[in-house]
Amino acid sequence: MQKSFSHGLFDDDPPQPQGPKVAPTPRPRKPSKHAVAAVAAQREHESLVAALPPTLKIGTSSWNYPGWAGFVWDGEFDETRLSRHGLVAYAQHPLLRSVSLDRAFYKPLTLAQYASYAAQVPEHFRFTVKAPSLIADALVREEGRGLAENSVFLDPDLAIAQFVEPAIAGLGQRLGALVFQISPLPSFLLERPDEVIARIGHMLSALPDLRERLPETVIAVEFRDPVFCAPQWWPPLVDMLRANRATYCLGLHGKMPPIEAQLPILRALWPGPLICRWNLHRKHGAYGYETAKQLYGRFDRIVDDDVETRGALARVAAATASADKILRYLRETSTEYGVDAHIRYQHRVLDASWSTEEAHWTVEVERGDTGERVTLTAGWLFGATGYYDYAEGFTPQFAGRERFAGEIVHPQHWPEDLD
Repeated sequence: MQKSFSHGLFDDDPPQPQGPKVAPTPRPRKPSKHAVAAVAAQREHESLVAALPPTLKIGTSSWNYPGWAGFVWDGEFDETRLSRHGLVAYAQHPLLRSVSLDRAFYKPLTLAQYASYAAQVPEHFRFTVKAPSLIADALVREEGRGLAENSVFLDPDLAIAQFVEPAIAGLGQRLGALVFQISPLPSFLLERPDEVIARIGHMLSALPDLRERLPETVIAVEFRDPVFCAPQWWPPLVDMLRANRATYCLGLHGKMPPIEAQLPILRALWPGPLICRWNLHRKHGAYGYETAKQLYGRFDRIVDDDVETRGALARVAAATASADKILRYLRETSTEYGVDAHIRYQHRVLDASWSTEEAHWTVEVERGDTGERVTLTAGWLFGATGYYDYAEGFTPQFAGRERFAGEIVHPQHWPEDLD
């Protein structure tokens, strides 16, 4: 962990005792002559906000777009001024209740910087912060040598000192999510997804438990490699995330499969928080960021309307927002009938066999939190799984299928290049 914060926000303060850092109370900033004026709130926006769940936080990855004049800014302002002074006006818009601090990916932010951001937004506002590339990139660029293996990739101590603790202490209750965006991995790691998952788990297990300090803050992991959505790899990924009180960040990015292909991971983690980062329309592909940026220009209108993705994302968000009500009903009902004491959470069934001689079932299960294998016996076994299999979806038999000359696609394994 970071040894001292004496270089931070309060340089003249006496040394603080060792132990968890306490988030400072954000101090309201004095009006600046460079302040950016916010556009007056529209009644239609306020009505829409009233209809949305209070836990739904929508925002962008920055606030320095001059094209938002008339939408967010009351006047014309350049990027530099908006970057330095636009956050206060941005946070006044009824629909913008969150923002992503993507700049933290390129260089770690200090406690003082985080605290400055927190002081500019209301209490309900939440920040999503990306882990520095120094932690999340498997490769680093060395002068004169090109790319080399990053010796501190997913290093727990560095993650705590340079990312987690400064963000917690600086943003306090306004910290919504800490996101570890794992950049595209080199081939020697892509060939061993299990080792990558274990390495992420090792780092996450070392992070401070936020349940008491910041119960609403979420730790999430985002990928840029579709291999982790494959049927053989996402189940161990889910187990690792659950064991470390983390979640999966839904990455709607050209390098990742469409939202439908990532839904099995979200379903396995449900009920729980949803963190989603939606980048570009898929038509721009995995490397179309710069082209899209030029096309979108001032970001003052919708250029590539992706109705399907937006609709799917809205359904996922609605289900997540209502999860607390469903979960509350299940908990109350199971407690009322005494069922809760007999539920074994994070147990995966590996095998089940019936013995006629002993007249019972023998079930082999694996604990998701420890990996321990346990043998259970029962006189009655009920499998409420339906026909769905995460690893291999149900494929019905069609008469004459062998004579069909076209391509047959299973919706559970939809190819990325099939439109």
